[in-house]
Amino acid sequence: MTEKQRIELQVEPGPPVRLDVYLCHHLPGFSRSRIQKLIEAGLVTVSARAAKASRQLGGGELLVISVPADEPPEVAAQDIPLEIIFQDDYLAVLNKPTGMVTHPGAGVSSGTLVNALLHHLGGRLSGISGVLRPGIVHRLDKDTSGLLVVAKEDRAHRHLAEQIRAKTARRVYLALVEGSLPRDKGTIDKPVGRHPTRRKEMAIVPTGRHAVTHYEVVRRWPAYTLVKAALETGRTHQIRVHMADLGCPVVGDIVYNRKRTGSPGARARLGLKGHALHAAYLSFTHPVTGSLLEFEARLPEDLQKLLESL
Repeated sequence: MTEKQRIELQVEPGPPVRLDVYLCHHLPGFSRSRIQKLIEAGLVTVSARAAKASRQLGGGELLVISVPADEPPEVAAQDIPLEIIFQDDYLAVLNKPTGMVTHPGAGVSSGTLVNALLHHLGGRLSGISGVLRPGIVHRLDKDTSGLLVVAKEDRAHRHLAEQIRAKTARRVYLALVEGSLPRDKGTIDKPVGRHPTRRKEMAIVPTGRHAVTHYEVVRRWPAYTLVKAALETGRTHQIRVHMADLGCPVVGDIVYNRKRTGSPGARARLGLKGHALHAAYLSFTHPVTGSLLEFEARLPEDLQKLLESL
């Protein structure tokens, strides 16, 4: 099998960690199932030898990941409107609109953020995350709006991904939740993993991955609360799952909200295009210059109008 791409990672010293877990942390654009398939196919070597997913890494090992050439065809560039807040030769920061999928996947091959990026950035995107996810360092759900950073080259991608993994990059969201939180601020530290029976959903499960969300109430109404939520970890659907577990699910969340506003009809009545969750603030260190970059994104029009009407 010929190789489309070769990725090398030098394992830094630290506590022992499984090979598959390490790769999930350091290749954020790759799904867990994709990493497992690469390992099972013998396309991941540890110090020049094929290894199992359970192989313990202690530091100093050289990992080589060979991404095969027979992956799905490259994604087509599409002239889709995109709000780019900042860009240079190494990265770009943008404000993703509600309703846009971040990258192609099952049943989705066009109209995604990646399709738009390929057009607006002229194809200058890092290749670490594979042909379906070029440049993607971290993701937002389809119905979540707000700030994302994408990488234009591999060195910047690795540096940005490491900042997210090491929690030095800061991501803060605004969420309108249903109900009233008992405290004005707090920390939710509960593991998030796949739901035991509804496999497309996430849930608080003992076997889940460590997940921490810090929240602070911004404003209260009789039936709603506006919350600022800062991510310490970045698990799939983390804020939505954590807020629902507190009994205050995100307004308009048709997956995790079992209250009044958790349906398409409720969304329409409230004038929302998605759920009321917005990535409002993002900060990180520039991977080349070392300067601190900070960005804020205004609320989408539908959520802003809803807040003004309360």
